[in-house]
Amino acid sequence: MSFHLTILGTGSATPVLTRHPTAHYLQIEQDGYLIDCGEGTQNQLLRYKLRITRLKYIFITHLHGDHYFGLIGLISTLNMHRRTEDLWLFGPKGLAEIITIQLKYSDTWLNFKLHFIETDTQKSYQLFENENITITTIPMIHRVECCGFLFREKPHKHKIAKEIMPSDLTIEQIKSLKDGKNVYYEDDSVKYDYKDYTIPSVKGKSYAFCSDSLYNEPIIDIIKNVDVLYHEATFLHELEARATFTCHTTAKQAGEMARKAEVGKLIIGHFSSRYKDLFPLLEEVRQEFPNSELAEDGMNFEI
Repeated sequence: MSFHLTILGTGSATPVLTRHPTAHYLQIEQDGYLIDCGEGTQNQLLRYKLRITRLKYIFITHLHGDHYFGLIGLISTLNMHRRTEDLWLFGPKGLAEIITIQLKYSDTWLNFKLHFIETDTQKSYQLFENENITITTIPMIHRVECCGFLFREKPHKHKIAKEIMPSDLTIEQIKSLKDGKNVYYEDDSVKYDYKDYTIPSVKGKSYAFCSDSLYNEPIIDIIKNVDVLYHEATFLHELEARATFTCHTTAKQAGEMARKAEVGKLIIGHFSSRYKDLFPLLEEVRQEFPNSELAEDGMNFEI
């Protein structure tokens, strides 16, 4: 299944010319999923040639401006493009009120319906599901209500080993074997064990987005073994006290999280504007977790 990530913004609260505020775009099959929508996100979508007509779902982590100030502009542009398809917005308490007020006082009447789903940022739970993926919330520790998101591809069905497939299997029984279920005789004894007649399914892909937060060990079990982890790393560890005061994470701490969670790859971002040269953050995080990369605006990953 296609599971493609484009990083649209890697900066934090204060603007810099080379780093836009936070936004990530996931293309999963034909559907577009936007995580956060900092100021200028719609420009970044244009710059990197991403089709906003495919955008169906937007997930906002928290209500600090660098994570959602681009949202009303994007919604307005979608409306000017005569969008009629529903748009789903997931975010903390207050998001629906803010967007509704902005639309009201700008006298904007949408051609499409907005669905607001309020997130509970205090616990981890399945927020969304369709035929391709599930999305689970990841509680963050920040100055305002905040949660990250875990995107997980649904498990693939088992493949039938055709060369040894029994000739008397019905279509329904084949479906059962593909779903990892045995076929039984009328007396409930096993007739065909699915493990004997199928090829194991491939593990589903996974992507976890964790920003903004203090170092937060309780989430390790939630993000355990994900293929790709994006974790904020606003500061170098020499500014750990500043990170704690502002409820952010250092590069060293992000690396520790990735190592303890045994993830496949770590991407760090949300860099403080004080850093013109990001290489020291990369050096620091790789001391804890070697398979780490710096997020860059426009960077692409196939999960």
